[in-house]
Amino acid sequence: MAIAIEEALIAFHKNEVPIGAIITYNNVVIARAHNLTETFKNITAHAEILVINLASYYLGKKYIKECTLYVTIEPCIMCTGALFFSQIGRVVCGAPNLKRGFLYTSAKLHPKTKFLSGIMKNKCQDIIKKFFFLKRI
Repeated sequence: MAIAIEEALIAFHKNEVPIGAIITYNNVVIARAHNLTETFKNITAHAEILVINLASYYLGKKYIKECTLYVTIEPCIMCTGALFFSQIGRVVCGAPNLKRGFLYTSAKLHPKTKFLSGIMKNKCQDIIKKFFFLKRI
């Protein structure tokens, strides 16, 4: 999760919503990304979507069942859909997303995907709270 947080901080300094994500395979980081929706002027450039694409390319396949996603904030429904179809093996999330997270909607991960939340929760929450606080002042 520490590397995902590094990615979130990169996004923060680019004035992107500070969400970072990594994907591991056999405990090795094979992909890392952060939100780039403002940079690319593309609403689908969420960290999770970008990192899924990178991992799939790296592994040379569309199903990444043996991988783990670490993401600083609970995925939205769009990213959850991509995670569902990638059949990722595990999702580890830092902080909840009470406004747009998949747990608060009808979206679901793949039935075989394991989910764990609350890893480095306070650090993940602090980054996003600071970002939006600075936007409002």
